[in-house]
Amino acid sequence: MRVTYALGGEDSCIADARHHAAAFLDRASDDHHVPVSARARDLTQLVVSELVTNTRKYAPGPVLLELCITARAVEVIVWDSDPTVPTARAADPSRIGQHGLEIVKAVVEDFEVRQEPVGKRITARIALSDGPGGPRGGVPGGQDEAVGPSTDFCA
Repeated sequence: MRVTYALGGEDSCIADARHHAAAFLDRASDDHHVPVSARARDLTQLVVSELVTNTRKYAPGPVLLELCITARAVEVIVWDSDPTVPTARAADPSRIGQHGLEIVKAVVEDFEVRQEPVGKRITARIALSDGPGGPRGGVPGGQDEAVGPSTDFCA
């Protein structure tokens, strides 16, 4: 299951993106019986919010949000028109703001930035279950038993 949303440049697109992410996970759970933990749902909305907020702050033009589900993770992919690769700043408890990328990197299973012919594509992968081994755990071998390999929609 994969969906793509074109988000406008207005501030409301951040809330829209969060709502799209929640609805996407609800459909994955309801229609495809993919188990999505409450933690995964909350973290997905947080990651979407932080990444889309960054595109609004630093990249002119449109934003594309793509959501994709695999047997054990949801992938959040955000494209924007600015080719500059973002970097997390060093931790500084006295700094107000600009902690978004630090937060995203702390809660995701995998994080990747790819420069594109126009702009960049940021992919964050969030585990769907809170299985053995904590939030990045799950069943050894990478497949959650309840879902199995047939629900790998991102391949």
